[in-house]
Amino acid sequence: MIVAVTGASGHVGANLVRALVARGDTVRVLVHDGTTSIDGLPLERVPGDVLDSASLHRLVDGAERVFHLAAKISLDPAERPLLEKINIEGPRNMIAACKAARVKRLVHFSSIHAFSANPREEMIDEDRPLASGPGLLPYDATKAAGERVVRNAIEEGFDAVIVNPTGILGPIDYGPSHMGEVLQDLYHGRLPGGVDAGFNWVDVRDVVSGALEASERAPRGARYLLAGHWHSFRELLQMLTAATGKRRRWLVTPMWLAKASAPFAVGFAKLAGKRPLFTPASLSVLEKHQRVSFDKAQRELGYCPRPIAETIRDTFDWLRTEGKLE
Repeated sequence: MIVAVTGASGHVGANLVRALVARGDTVRVLVHDGTTSIDGLPLERVPGDVLDSASLHRLVDGAERVFHLAAKISLDPAERPLLEKINIEGPRNMIAACKAARVKRLVHFSSIHAFSANPREEMIDEDRPLASGPGLLPYDATKAAGERVVRNAIEEGFDAVIVNPTGILGPIDYGPSHMGEVLQDLYHGRLPGGVDAGFNWVDVRDVVSGALEASERAPRGARYLLAGHWHSFRELLQMLTAATGKRRRWLVTPMWLAKASAPFAVGFAKLAGKRPLFTPASLSVLEKHQRVSFDKAQRELGYCPRPIAETIRDTFDWLRTEGKLE
């Protein structure tokens, strides 16, 4: 079976294409830039991007299934125009290409951030409305809008399913992802600790497994929260210590102090030409989506996310193998 994938060079994509190859599929990927994470794999490569319709038609020609992962992840308001292009126009272009090629099923990767954060005290499940209204972070707004594009196509008879992962951790993270960078900076002492907050974290391999099961078993139009377990940064630091043997006095900053210092952290990062490790927007993310249910995915797909302590251990084993802890 020919399976087409966008976003293959990202954290989730790199894990997904390995799983597809391992099960014997012919895997065709859209290549835009940064192929380190997929170099050496037996993949068919199609140059292009999700804003280039011609390349998408070449990508999906003859494919039975398509996994659409390509997205722009940013909390920077200045990048909103690019987020709108990739996260909204991208799914629209992909659906058009799939329809033309008579693809049997599209699996669209959305996000926990596509869901409304309110009411915050209630459990989030698949019945929670999509994020809407003024004041949304650009990423939240565009991922919700992109999911609406897919849902509109489903209502018109298009076969697609949607998966919504939470905060992703795990191995095969060449980028690295933002949280992959945080874990490495903590290990090397470039980051003294974390903030007094947490998030719902999920192993990238469990996200891949859930998406593959959804591609095979889900009814048309279904969507699934691929969540994991809520842990504070204090708990993640304890897991890091257990996984690596690195013992130090971690600094856990109160949220009020982190918020007060965030603008300065952003300014210093810009002067240094680096990505800021935390911003006012990223701190606000840690105050929402605290209670997330994966009951539907467990019931219908057999989804069962592993303990995050195992994820942290396996991540550092992979980093060690790759020579990134030297």
